[in-house]
Amino acid sequence: MQVLETVEAMRAFAAAHGPSALVPTMGFLHDGHLALMRAARAHAPVVVASVFVNPTQFGPNEDFERYPRDTAGDLEKCRSAGCDAVFLPPVSAMYPPGHRTRVSVSEITGPLCGASRPGHFDGVTTVVLKLLNIVGCRAALFGEKDYQQLAVIRRMALDLDLPVQIIGHPIVREADGLAMSSRNVYLSPPDRAGALCLSRGLEAATRAFDAGERDPRALEATARALIDATPRAEVDYVEVRDALDLTVVEAPLTRPVVLALAVRFGATRLIDNRVLASG
Repeated sequence: MQVLETVEAMRAFAAAHGPSALVPTMGFLHDGHLALMRAARAHAPVVVASVFVNPTQFGPNEDFERYPRDTAGDLEKCRSAGCDAVFLPPVSAMYPPGHRTRVSVSEITGPLCGASRPGHFDGVTTVVLKLLNIVGCRAALFGEKDYQQLAVIRRMALDLDLPVQIIGHPIVREADGLAMSSRNVYLSPPDRAGALCLSRGLEAATRAFDAGERDPRALEATARALIDATPRAEVDYVEVRDALDLTVVEAPLTRPVVLALAVRFGATRLIDNRVLASG
């Protein structure tokens, strides 16, 4: 496995080794990331992971400085997952002096996480487009836990005619149902137990949907009831949105939707979701 720290080195590797699949990450890797890396092998003969904590997707009061980092551990995990290369650039390589360009996708970035994290998705789309251009991959894999992020990147790739397949991978969960996230390490033991309200709220709403409930506000209320009953859980949003474009939907539901959640435990913000589809 090669570790590449410059744009030039990454491009030279890509030119020498042919078609690749990219797994972009911000590091502090867990089994969800490794599942993406293992799945990437089905989409290209070469697997590249990137590890880059992207400053442009963090707000001024967010956790960029304290975001968990473990470069040595990440490289060992990438190796164990069969990566052929890891792109590990410093901030100066991705945003050299004089950098002025931002990539912005309208409308779909407005609700959900976009409402509470202004500018976040501009940072995401900018760095992802840069990574796709640098690596020159034919496929890129993203976890479906970050559902809105995946939808935004797919929209960007479609609108900009990017020659890359954007692939979503199902959410990987802990044994008790909590969606794997690098930020789970922030949770105190009581908050770690309380964080199960996200997956349990989604399960309750799914059971209601499977029993015939088609009012999106009722589904939201079902999920939210479990969260509101959990100590220290503070709802950012609990919303049912169109599964493709994230627009508001009304009753009765007649097309696939996503029930998306964002909940804070102190300074730690967790997200989760469930796609609901009839038939």
